[in-house]
Amino acid sequence: MRLLSSGKTNAKTIKNALETHIMYLSPSTQLFGFNLCPKASDGCKASCLYTAGRGKFTSVQEARLNRTKLWAYDKEAFYKQLVEEVLHLSARATRLNKTIAVRLNGTSDIDHIELSKRHTGIDLLKTDGLVFYDYTKCINYIKKYKGTDYKFTFSRSESNDDEVTEVLNGGGNVAVVFRDILPNEWRGYKVINGDETDLRYYDPTNVVVGLKAKGDAKKDKTNFVI
Repeated sequence: MRLLSSGKTNAKTIKNALETHIMYLSPSTQLFGFNLCPKASDGCKASCLYTAGRGKFTSVQEARLNRTKLWAYDKEAFYKQLVEEVLHLSARATRLNKTIAVRLNGTSDIDHIELSKRHTGIDLLKTDGLVFYDYTKCINYIKKYKGTDYKFTFSRSESNDDEVTEVLNGGGNVAVVFRDILPNEWRGYKVINGDETDLRYYDPTNVVVGLKAKGDAKKDKTNFVI
């Protein structure tokens, strides 16, 4: 079982200009006793795209749950394998003289960079030929990795308005889900179309990444969707 999946299997990452690899785990409290999305709000949980696309298939959900069990019960083995897969991508990128994008949190919100260093001693951000990006609701990740090759986009929910303001005031980017039409501006900040590509690494700074509501999010009544 591989931890990283090809972005070609995802309707959004397949649009990326760079070859992309993404890791899907079971989000929030899917595995009893473990919360892989510690800042998930009620609206976020209800609107989660975990079961969207290929995620609706039982076999795909089982694979994600198996990865999550490995992470939960044997982190040393998990991060040893993750490092091996990332180093393989790095070697391939170098050999082909190309850049490969890696998204470690397709359906989770964990500091895998820190945990990889803790369990293997390897800093994945020092690998050649790779760029890392993710969405997060953990504002500490935004602050911790600012100025590095790990680009985070903060995700707005119905319950983190103060942090949204803090991120935008600090020059960061915030992803906002809109129900029908993406506005040109939101709270005075330019809105870019986040559905055109999933590759957030090259977004301009200090913008709102607009996403249209999909799946269960279309029925949201929590104010998670604007």
